[in-house]
Amino acid sequence: MKFRSLIFLFTFFTLFSCQKQQSQNVAIVDAPTFAKTIETTPQAQILDVRTPEEFETEHINDAININWNGNSFVSEAEKLDKTKPVFVYCKSGGRSQKAAEKLKELGFTDIYELDGGFMQWSLEGFKSNKN
Repeated sequence: MKFRSLIFLFTFFTLFSCQKQQSQNVAIVDAPTFAKTIETTPQAQILDVRTPEEFETEHINDAININWNGNSFVSEAEKLDKTKPVFVYCKSGGRSQKAAEKLKELGFTDIYELDGGFMQWSLEGFKSNKN
């Protein structure tokens, strides 16, 4: 009986510790933190998940566009380096949250999601391809 209890406890703690590690893969950060982390990350992978039309209007410098609503999100995201940090944003945060979760499922290990999206980025006066 004691042996079963020990196995149960071991399994319980193992499962919960693994789940906690997975949730740490996605960091939802404010615009200043997002900008600072990009600045200090060599060859940052900046991913704009808005539509191509939204992307063309204005985007964060050096961002690439992979449309969350498009048919090729997964296949295009798979081309990125899963071992390097990826910085994800959309217009206000809805699509980037879903995209960040998908990236985590795909095996990306370090994901930063911009809280408030590009709207917040612009409100706080951070640089884009237009300024």
